[in-house]
Amino acid sequence: MRFRSKIVDISCLNHFTRIVNTITKLTKVCTLRLTVNNLYFIITDKVANGGVSMWCELSQGNFFDMYQMEGVCAEQNEIFLELVPENFSRALKTAQNAKSVKIKLTNKHCPCLTLAVELPSLSSISRIVTHDIPVSVIPRRLWNDFKEPSVPDFDVSIYLPALKTMKNVVERMKNLSNFIVIEANRNGEINMKIETDLVSVSTHFKDLGNPPWISEDICQNACEERDVNSMAEARIDIRKLLQFLAGQQVNPSKAICNIVNKRMVHFILLHEDVSLQYFIPALA
Repeated sequence: MRFRSKIVDISCLNHFTRIVNTITKLTKVCTLRLTVNNLYFIITDKVANGGVSMWCELSQGNFFDMYQMEGVCAEQNEIFLELVPENFSRALKTAQNAKSVKIKLTNKHCPCLTLAVELPSLSSISRIVTHDIPVSVIPRRLWNDFKEPSVPDFDVSIYLPALKTMKNVVERMKNLSNFIVIEANRNGEINMKIETDLVSVSTHFKDLGNPPWISEDICQNACEERDVNSMAEARIDIRKLLQFLAGQQVNPSKAICNIVNKRMVHFILLHEDVSLQYFIPALA
């Protein structure tokens, strides 16, 4: 197994750093999957057990000036690593004004992702700062646990309001309850509500628009049968929602929310070279 890559363009480096920072806010440990064309950051807490899951996909050609990898074998040309994203984020912090960053899979007492950060220098001798980030190599027999989650047959799909606005609303609500109900319809309306014995608060957004998903395979029948004004809803853990909203540094061009009635909320953030999916299970 071999992996080496290099980022020279400072805007690509900053963008990559923002993505790693976002992942850091969402989880303590994640899986990094490397393929010839893409990198994936994956969280697979079993949604069935109340955990969140995430799938973040980056096209390597949009970030790296050099990218070479050899996977486990020719048929399965991939590498799966488990790492602590905070360590990765910390190492990238030192690279803010770097001339280049090389990332390489090495073996130093244990497998590591080694970052060599070349910093600008006044003399002709360049300054290199090296960070070794310990990783675990995930054996092939476990790879099936990290498949791309299938998009559920949702009842409603809707564009989200500005994430910052949403975050401010949820931040205020979290002091009143541990749970939030998100409901939306196919008429561009989304409501966020909390209800306790003492208080009932809701915020309404309208004219948000609904993505044109209707394709043969996704929710064709479910969506057609559903009245455009009828709400699909899910009650979720407000801290998990806030963690997702507070961690965002991807600045998506589109943010979409899919609701499987009383079962799950599925968020999709789309940027021209990154897509991030986040699944929060509903609570009874």
